[in-house]
Amino acid sequence: MEITLFQSIIIGIWCGFCLCGMLLGIYTNRCLVMATGVGLILGDLPTGLAMGAVGELAFMGFGVSQGGSVPPNAMGPGIVGTIMAITMKSSGVDVGSALALSFPFAVAFQFIITAVYTACSGIGEAAKTALEQKKFGRFRLLANSTLVVFFVLGFIIGFAGAMSAEGLQTVINLIPGWLSTGLSVAGSMLPAIGFAMILNVMAKKELIPFVLLGYMAISYLKLPIIGVAILGTAVALLVFFYAGKGGSNNVEEVEVEFEDGI
Repeated sequence: MEITLFQSIIIGIWCGFCLCGMLLGIYTNRCLVMATGVGLILGDLPTGLAMGAVGELAFMGFGVSQGGSVPPNAMGPGIVGTIMAITMKSSGVDVGSALALSFPFAVAFQFIITAVYTACSGIGEAAKTALEQKKFGRFRLLANSTLVVFFVLGFIIGFAGAMSAEGLQTVINLIPGWLSTGLSVAGSMLPAIGFAMILNVMAKKELIPFVLLGYMAISYLKLPIIGVAILGTAVALLVFFYAGKGGSNNVEEVEVEFEDGI
């Protein structure tokens, strides 16, 4: 599949908008959002959704910053990985292979974004100085400059990724079959590893029954993902409503006992 110039421009605009969402706090920089947009632009929404789903699972663990570490950027699988998965189907690149191949891009993009953050670190102080001097025009320019810089950066990344699809396909065609199979297997394991990493941090003994319930629903009851999601929602609502009532009753009992004691 060839990507037209118009599609490349739209992908660049979409990538710039999604990257700006990281600063605006609207979560458009999530892998699922970016991959879905790219899938719509390229006319292959199912592959875009699939790529976004496996990317979210993988980045559930890999994409969490721990301590002073900076995780890889989700634009790797969300933009470049989705372009690979859609345009290189004929070369045998599936969603798992595209996820594995996109991780070097995810790391590189995070280095670039960190460099931009460093370059823009003095803008806040300059904007504060302009405001104190009542130079409101300069203040507005400085206050919005970081947003503009990130939009331009996202556009360049998205546009370059789309325009270089043919070059990437040439490189993929040079990969031997055994290595391509290995990348596919590794990419299929990444979501499980990412999920395991986040469970290692979040799992508590109180949550073990829910983990076992989900495992039983998938492995033994053979429920589809939607069925498991509905089951999980029902269990969460039951815990929310009945645990809350139990907690309030305990509080009331404690208060009554305290009053009787007085």
